[in-house]
Amino acid sequence: MLLNGVRKAAVATGRRGGGIEMEPTMAVSLRASLEQVSDPKNLDSSVEEVFKLMLGVDCRRDLAPVDQHDKEPESVTAVVGFGGLLSGACVFRSGRKAAMEIAAHMTGMEFEEIDDTVKDGIGELCNMLAGSWKGRVPELAANCGLSVPAVITGSNYKLHVQAPEFQLHHFYLFDGSSFDVTIVCDGLQ
Repeated sequence: MLLNGVRKAAVATGRRGGGIEMEPTMAVSLRASLEQVSDPKNLDSSVEEVFKLMLGVDCRRDLAPVDQHDKEPESVTAVVGFGGLLSGACVFRSGRKAAMEIAAHMTGMEFEEIDDTVKDGIGELCNMLAGSWKGRVPELAANCGLSVPAVITGSNYKLHVQAPEFQLHHFYLFDGSSFDVTIVCDGLQ
């Protein structure tokens, strides 16, 4: 870690009484791990793990999805940004019904509307998904940070990312509800 290298150099400088000598550091790159980073199985296993451990429900990838979110009167989208060796975002999107069901599993409460608790729950779920996904690649786990979740609600909106380096977009099912998760990478070092 760079900070440790700075601290070691300062200690060594103090011992030698003078000139700064930095130890050589190896540059970390995700280019060699691109296949692992963009592996769709990592996204699927992250979603399944988070839903099982945090919500107590089984979740599986929908291989024949029908996008129902635009047909609902309100949808919920959470975005967590990646920064570091990978820049991009994890995007969670669901309809109103699925968002309230997810929040109900998280809190043990029932919801009649998309309130602040539901929005906070969906934001936190997206954060957990992003963390679980990036944790599956050691170089990414150690060299990529997460932003605070942003949550968008409403109807008839599209999220657009210009020229991504790679993108994973999968639909999932749980308890009769559906949602989708997108990992988008717009820059890779």
